Amino acid sequence: MRIALFATCLGDTMFPKAVSATALLLTRLGHDVVFPERQTCCGQMHVNTGYQPDALPLVENYVDAFGDSGIDAVVAPSGSCVGSVRHQHDIVASRYGSASLCGRVDTVKAKTYELSEFLVDVLGVTDVGAYFPHRVTYHPTCHSLRMLRVGEKPLQLLRAVREIDLVELPEADSCCGFGGTFAIKNAETSTAMLADKLSNVAATGAEYCSAGDSSCLMHIGGGLTRLRTGTRTIHLAEILASVEPAVAPKGVPA
Repeated sequence: MRIALFATCLGDTMFPKAVSATALLLTRLGHDVVFPERQTCCGQMHVNTGYQPDALPLVENYVDAFGDSGIDAVVAPSGSCVGSVRHQHDIVASRYGSASLCGRVDTVKAKTYELSEFLVDVLGVTDVGAYFPHRVTYHPTCHSLRMLRVGEKPLQLLRAVREIDLVELPEADSCCGFGGTFAIKNAETSTAMLADKLSNVAATGAEYCSAGDSSCLMHIGGGLTRLRTGTRTIHLAEILASVEPAVAPKGVPA
């Protein structure tokens, strides 16, 4: 397949490892990965903050960047941004755009996927050949869980990773408290929600807390660092892109 990689704002500016891991993984699985350079923000922040008309140029740019008929699928390492494309773009287009834009939005959103759902639902793959010998717990982010309904797909992929010690996160489906601008506008509530999440992560004794959204990992990771727990955060794509180090032939230095 010819797959367009949607990096997202946060991935591009702050978490490039998750983006490059997605490209590496899909390439390793035998697909042609392309990166449309005109891609920008999906407009989620504008819509969620109440500035829907300002999101229109971003929606138009998204369909221009990924609307090429030669692109079979658009994949992003973010349930949040894919949720925006699937559920908010048509709202913005229908209210402030044209009938033509609405049609193009329908076409492009239908081929836009979050990484785990693309691997499991489209490619039919759960074992991607990954190797990650560490104790890991998984946080299902709100948009992937409630908006995209990816369900067990990320866990199916993690369970197939060689040498991983995957431990269940208590109260996993509880929000971490980030919610984009929610963490700014409702800081005290966000902090209380984060405290509960950090306590549950600590209870697992995990070396890594993983998720499918860099935004939530940023929030959780900040809290873990301040508490000096020693637990690190890592995007799902980075685990799935990890492979066992090559073993040097006998007599050859590794």
